[in-house]
Amino acid sequence: MAHRPKRTFRQRRADSSDSDGAEEPSAEPGAPGEQAAPGPAEEAPPSGGGRGEVAERPPRARGRVWASSRRPAGAAPRADGGSGGPESRMVDLSTDEEDGTHLSSESKDDQSSSSDSSSSVEEEFSSIVSIPDAAFIQAARRKRELARAQADYISLDVKHTSTTSGIKKNCDEDPESEPDDHEKRIPFTPKPQTLRQRMAEETTTRNEQTSEESQEDENQDIWEQQQMRKAVKITEGRDIDLSHSSDSQTVKKFDTSISFPPVNLEIIKKQLNTRLTLLQDTHRSHLREYEKYMQDVKSSKSTIQNLENSSNQALNFKFYKSMKIYVENLIDCLNEKIISIQEIESSMHALLLKQAMTFMKRRQDELKHESTYLQQLSRKAETSTNGSLAIDEETQWILEEIESRRAQRRQARVLSGNCSHQEGTSSDDELSSDVIDLQKNQDDILQHHKKIFEDVHDDFCNIQNILLKFQQWREKFPDSYYEAFISLCIPKLLNPLIRVQLIDWNPLKFDSIGLKQMPWFTSIEEFMDNSTEDSKREDSSDKKILSAVINKTVIPRLTGFVEFIWDPLSTSQTTSLITHCRMILEEHSTCENEVSKSKQDLLKSIVSRMKKAIEDDVFIPLYPKSAIENKTSPHSKFQERQFWSGLKLFHNILLWNGLLPDDTLRELGLGKLLNRYLIIALLNATPGPDVVKKCNLVAAYLPKNWFENSAMRTSIPQLENFIQFLLQSAHKLSRSEFSDEVKEIILILVKIKALNQAESFIEEYHLDHLKSVIKEI
Repeated sequence: MAHRPKRTFRQRRADSSDSDGAEEPSAEPGAPGEQAAPGPAEEAPPSGGGRGEVAERPPRARGRVWASSRRPAGAAPRADGGSGGPESRMVDLSTDEEDGTHLSSESKDDQSSSSDSSSSVEEEFSSIVSIPDAAFIQAARRKRELARAQADYISLDVKHTSTTSGIKKNCDEDPESEPDDHEKRIPFTPKPQTLRQRMAEETTTRNEQTSEESQEDENQDIWEQQQMRKAVKITEGRDIDLSHSSDSQTVKKFDTSISFPPVNLEIIKKQLNTRLTLLQDTHRSHLREYEKYMQDVKSSKSTIQNLENSSNQALNFKFYKSMKIYVENLIDCLNEKIISIQEIESSMHALLLKQAMTFMKRRQDELKHESTYLQQLSRKAETSTNGSLAIDEETQWILEEIESRRAQRRQARVLSGNCSHQEGTSSDDELSSDVIDLQKNQDDILQHHKKIFEDVHDDFCNIQNILLKFQQWREKFPDSYYEAFISLCIPKLLNPLIRVQLIDWNPLKFDSIGLKQMPWFTSIEEFMDNSTEDSKREDSSDKKILSAVINKTVIPRLTGFVEFIWDPLSTSQTTSLITHCRMILEEHSTCENEVSKSKQDLLKSIVSRMKKAIEDDVFIPLYPKSAIENKTSPHSKFQERQFWSGLKLFHNILLWNGLLPDDTLRELGLGKLLNRYLIIALLNATPGPDVVKKCNLVAAYLPKNWFENSAMRTSIPQLENFIQFLLQSAHKLSRSEFSDEVKEIILILVKIKALNQAESFIEEYHLDHLKSVIKEI
């Protein structure tokens, strides 16, 4: 690939007349003083604007030319040449049409040195390239000046037109006044190239790629040919620039080198047939879509007509829309009232909880102070010290209060004729002042309770009216009713309304209203009875509404009463609670799977509360026999009261027979209470009628279904300690004259299915008259 030689610059003293006005314009790329010299082939005058000279040259004579110039005698020697010897330099003639910064200076050097130092080169290329003289260059310059004046050429320097024109005049008058090379502005960035220049560069690049593939010995010849082609190219570029004003438009020639594939009629016919087939397929698809759309339009029109003619559909739509609006309004109403309902529920629960905690705390405090007093009294009796026992004021006041309440209860029992009552079996839950305050607070809460739905229409707060709406839906459109699973939604809708009715319901009160007598219960039962669903379906969804309501609303409230308010020592509370629980669990007997979780939670809370009562409330002290032989002594009375209190709890626990599993009842009643507390108290007592009476009550409280098996000869394992105590008591009483008591003990053994032990005792003591009792069993 040919390399361009380094460009050199010659320093020339600037004319004093142009030192101010021509310095800036000389640096501009488009200044006239900087225009490059036209190619050496431009010998003809530019008036014709054609390409006469270019047409006569060979077509490949383009590129650069090498010209030898001789340095003037007074010039300084060049850095890379000799002193005054000939210097070979390269003139770049392929720049832009407007770039003439170096040609003017080079033209004078070429004219002065063309006669002697470059004669050999001129002779070599004289047949191909002719270098223009100074007159031709001046004529070209004048023509460019004229073109700029006629606005055919837009100058890049618009700020110094006057100065530029003055410099042009000076340059025209005196060619020697042009700026030297060192005074010219050196462009450091490439200028925009014209189309011709880009085409020339592409041609040069292709030629250079071709030259790289040639052999090394032909590189020199190829390089010379390239230089000649470049020189011719510059000459053609100059001709085009000079004739730009007269011939600005060029005709694009057709390139004959481009070849097209052969075409015949068969190919054309095949392509047309293919195109026709595609269009026909598209047309057929459009026809099918059109037919489909027409059918849809007809179907839609018929549907619209049917709907317009059918009044039932309009009524159905009206009904569904009214139900939708009604349910939305009902939900909005309940969401607004649920906060007030929860606040009133919490207030009532807190009031009942406070009352229950007060009862429990008072009972435990009284038990603690009375036990402490008796212990101090026993120590005083053992030491036989004289003087009164020192008791603090609080204990003295509590003891007096206890005795006062006992006296009032005795008087009330005498008036009622109940003389068989035992001390310690009363609930002892009388609170004079506290009961009055409790009732007052309950009345206030119930007053707020009545105001919850006072601003609500009956259709949105009356359960019967709400169910009537859904009953109409079920009767008119049963399919949509059951498909919407309304039976699953009704319990959730009725939950807030049922909770309002349960606010004043206390399942621990003996006279509390039963669930079956409540308005919501009867309304749901009527709704279920009026169900028009197929009676063959036993698992009807509407049949489960009541059980779902009880499961989600009643059982959680009942569980709260059991955990926090119920007192297992109170027989009245236990009996009332068992009544409600038995009814609820019987209602769930048909759908145990759905309520198993809530049922198990309720039963677990019952068992847990009874365990806590056994651990916290049962206390039977043991005193020396000398202290309890006297039945009127404080120790004996206190022990008797505590025993009867434990026996009462034993009875209340066994009342849950049928609701709680037998294993659980045996563990609580027999294992934790009878064997741990009651048997110890009986063993500490003196055998006699009182002990037999207590044993009779223990056996009477035991569930009968535990001993219904006729094949039983031995009692249940948890009663083994009780059976041994009965046998010991019978042995002691048989030695004395308590034959009736022995018979009672034998009957107790037979009742609890301890037949083997009873027969052994009869044979041992030859009580043949009692064998008939065993035979009757």
